[in-house]
Amino acid sequence: MPSLFVAAGEGLPSIVVDIGLALVAAGLLAVVFTKLRIPTIAAFLLAGVLLGPVSGLISDQADIDTIAQLGLILLLFLIGLEIDLRALAAGGRSVVLSGLLQFPLTVVFGLLAAQGLVLVGVGSGVLAGNYAALYVGIAIGASSTLLVVAMLQRSFTLDTVSGRMALALLVFQDIWAIIVLALQPNLDSPQVGPIAASLGGIILLGVVAAIVARTLLKHGFAWVAKQPATILVAALAWCFGVVIAGINVDEAFHRLFDLSPGLSVSAGMGALIAGATIATLPFATEIARQVSVVRDFFVTLFFVGVGMTIPAPADAGVIIVALILAALAIISRYVVMLPLLYLSGFDRRNATLASTKLAQISEFGLVIGFLGLQLGHIDQDVGAVIVFAFVVTAVVSPWFFSRSDAIYGFLSPLLDRIGLKHPTTETGEAADEYDLALLGLHRTGSSLLAELHATAPRLLERTLVLDFNVATHDRIADLGPHVMYGDFTSPETLQHAGVDRARVVMCTLPGDVLVSATPVGLVETVRNLCPDSIVIFTAITSPEAQALYEAGADYVLMPRHDAAHAAFAAIRTALNGQIEELRAQSVSHVDDRRGREVLD
Repeated sequence: MPSLFVAAGEGLPSIVVDIGLALVAAGLLAVVFTKLRIPTIAAFLLAGVLLGPVSGLISDQADIDTIAQLGLILLLFLIGLEIDLRALAAGGRSVVLSGLLQFPLTVVFGLLAAQGLVLVGVGSGVLAGNYAALYVGIAIGASSTLLVVAMLQRSFTLDTVSGRMALALLVFQDIWAIIVLALQPNLDSPQVGPIAASLGGIILLGVVAAIVARTLLKHGFAWVAKQPATILVAALAWCFGVVIAGINVDEAFHRLFDLSPGLSVSAGMGALIAGATIATLPFATEIARQVSVVRDFFVTLFFVGVGMTIPAPADAGVIIVALILAALAIISRYVVMLPLLYLSGFDRRNATLASTKLAQISEFGLVIGFLGLQLGHIDQDVGAVIVFAFVVTAVVSPWFFSRSDAIYGFLSPLLDRIGLKHPTTETGEAADEYDLALLGLHRTGSSLLAELHATAPRLLERTLVLDFNVATHDRIADLGPHVMYGDFTSPETLQHAGVDRARVVMCTLPGDVLVSATPVGLVETVRNLCPDSIVIFTAITSPEAQALYEAGADYVLMPRHDAAHAAFAAIRTALNGQIEELRAQSVSHVDDRRGREVLD
């Protein structure tokens, strides 16, 4: 059958025909899966299964490996670009502590659960290998960066407390995956020498790459900054240059010193290093944007290639174990991740929401399983179990994601019983009556508090802030307001907090950030509770603003209209030759409020 396609392609190389078949199958299935609201990654995996084990249209193992390796290198390069250690350190003790502990604790949970299954005779034929339980633990230890970021962007919740928490954990999981990739080749012979040599090679390559990136590469990207296409070529050149350098470290030592110290670095690790070493350059955002142009192409090839390695299940045992593994991955988020986040200092609601949003297996689990197959650590049945479990969690992730608040409500009675309580401390002195009640603290609310602190500090003393994010409460209280924890979409919480005693009730959160209530429904709730208060809300569109007015709002903020007014003023000032004066005023305004922003 493959020969017919080669003939029809007028002698095209088999690798070109195979890539074409992979893209055609993946594209057709992606359209169907999108219509069915199933993550497209599952479509890519199915395309690989259909092209490889089922039909045999692509049967050349060398072509399969080439396709998968190309996708793997670019996928890991992109993940490396997302790792910013400085941003993680700025997240505070709670983020660092939970990030450091979550992955290893979840791996141990998965390993013990897999061993327990074997002991009771469930899946013993599938999980019988020496490293099977360990790979199961590693597979459920991390969540999918691709899926979670896509769902956060689609739901406009990237900038919420739980969204930022989820992103921080994903980056820590990526770092842990790097460590696993570094140790993985030496699992068969875990002597100190080879492991130390492997880590030494990674450190050597990382240091050299970082020095080159900070010196030569920084200037090189500056030269081509105005040519987007050249930035893409330069970024890919850097990626594959580091990869080639890493796999040839031993060859270089042999030629120069007649030594073979075992310092060579795998292609995947080299790609991660290449991405991470330029993640903090001034051009990193543009590099990531440009590389993302080809991201989907290479990611598609990787997942199709992984799908080609999946054998047809010999019996129902593989499917049963895969379903159990998917269930373990989801359960671990509530048994391990949620309590850890809570004990690290996060409030239980946001800990639950973040854990729910991360209830899937990572593409890194597929990468590590794929490499485990190549290294002979696991057999094809275990590899198939990991892939099938990934597909199951990918399919159910949107359901969990969209119902995270409902899941929190369902779990709340259980959380109360096991001791994961709501925060009970209230900061500041309660007032008999408030001049302002601020519902939720988003970016606009943070800037509003800084503005009030600079221009009307006495008003802050008679301001109530009702917000979920306990981690920011101390910083809010330092500015002067009374701050309380609570769900401001609940009438009971609003009344308990004393919102009905406020002269002005304001919510600066746009509708795409509110999850458990609609802006219109919240305005109606506030208006019923506070008939004499002035109610100010925020809208994104003009129809939404009109609906808020009809629901009882006295005034509706339109941030994009305010930004447009400011933009027009800047244009008019620039045309009048006074842009320097406007800039000086703006810089002075920012400097006056620097350090007072609750959300930087």
